[in-house]
Amino acid sequence: MQLYGSTISPFVRKVAVFAEEKGIALDLVPAAPGDTSPAFRAISPFGQIPALVDGDFTLADSSAIVTYLEAKHPEPALIPADPQARGRTIWFDELADTIVFGAGRTMLFNRVVGPLFRGGVGDAAAADAAERDQWPAILAYVDGEIGDRDFLVGDALTLADIAVASAFASALHACAAIDAAVYPNLARYLEAMLARPAFATRVAGERAFIARAREKVSA
Repeated sequence: MQLYGSTISPFVRKVAVFAEEKGIALDLVPAAPGDTSPAFRAISPFGQIPALVDGDFTLADSSAIVTYLEAKHPEPALIPADPQARGRTIWFDELADTIVFGAGRTMLFNRVVGPLFRGGVGDAAAADAAERDQWPAILAYVDGEIGDRDFLVGDALTLADIAVASAFASALHACAAIDAAVYPNLARYLEAMLARPAFATRVAGERAFIARAREKVSA
């Protein structure tokens, strides 16, 4: 299987981590959102990342891809069968993609992607507003949901954890670290999630890539 995108994107990282936790081998093919090449648009009609190629089958959108992978490789299960647990898992996947990274995208694009990779484009005021006005409520909600548990749904890793941790990992490339004095549950949870090998190697590589880009821009 081939996965198109960059793991700085929480959506690409979500699929890559999901696959690794299942023991599925994926080859990452670098691709940027909005790529207009006919070859990429044949895989992702609207130029979004990630996109998956599995033989002659193609699929775009991270949630669609992980659903496909779960059906094709059901063990270990990362999307629960129990109706309530499955519903909660899909809720956290949606929360991660739309709410957590809704604010995270504003910070990441305007503080990292635009300034470092899009010719200096960035709206610092928009990023500051997202961190000030949207971020605290998101942090408080997830802190309350995790409580003193290790996982968001049940007692084992699920898509919920992968999606939420991935959204935070991308946002944290562009904002202050989680204050453990204010959000102790979330800080503990993210430290554990992002230390998992499937996350740790990728996030470390992304940090190094961003650091090199900063050095190049400031040189």
